[in-house]
Amino acid sequence: MLADMTDTIDSQYSTGVSRQDIERALVAAGLDLARLQPADLAPLEDFHTMGRVATHQLVDLLAVTSDHHVLDAGSGIGGTARFVADRFGCRVTAVDLTDEYCETAHWLNRLVGLDSRISVRQADVTALPFADNTFDVVFSQHVQMNVADKTRLYAEARRVLVDGGRLALWDIVSGDRRELGYPLPWADQPSLSHLATADQLRGVIESAGFAVEVWGDLSEQAAALMQAYLALPANPLGLHTFVADFEAKAKNLTTALTDGRLRAIQGVARAL
Repeated sequence: MLADMTDTIDSQYSTGVSRQDIERALVAAGLDLARLQPADLAPLEDFHTMGRVATHQLVDLLAVTSDHHVLDAGSGIGGTARFVADRFGCRVTAVDLTDEYCETAHWLNRLVGLDSRISVRQADVTALPFADNTFDVVFSQHVQMNVADKTRLYAEARRVLVDGGRLALWDIVSGDRRELGYPLPWADQPSLSHLATADQLRGVIESAGFAVEVWGDLSEQAAALMQAYLALPANPLGLHTFVADFEAKAKNLTTALTDGRLRAIQGVARAL
């Protein structure tokens, strides 16, 4: 199952040159790779709507400490993992299904001196290779849109969390089931997109053994910020660095957030 799923996801996310393209962009931006700081990567490492703004807002809802063990489930190239490890000095484990993203995350962690705090593993978020009660916080940002079996996804998140641990969510859901324009950041075609409504998503999370403590619809804020992002002048650093056809994907996402076909949900749920 993992092999079949990996092949499908790889077709969406892998370019074969993520590391090379990011390295080229960093140099073009005038950054010295030998003196790179974690904050230098902020413009290009958060592969989700609203980027670092969304990551910061979500992290601010949590009382993470240096004693916590955090899981970034569906970590991409590791932006959230690095942000949390750098800000709180805690241990972070990052998992992603795309091997190319894991290799790029390893490299970036070493560049900014965070490889001793962050462990990166290729893994399926619906079959996590960790013991029960391992983590204090699980981040899940813009992952479930590619996962059809959401019951299994959140059951695994609950299993690896300690009692009272928290699941932190930043996700895109279906607004009104109208047809979407493709490509989108998580799906070049409809067969790769598995969207639930906000109510359906919340119901699955609660059924997995969580009590929802924060549940906010930030669609208007997300649409406005994405519109502003698309209006910015060209910059060497950005998600376009390693995401194929990113401008078209971002435009389709922004249009659907603006007209209500998609909604952006921020949430925190406590493991019961």
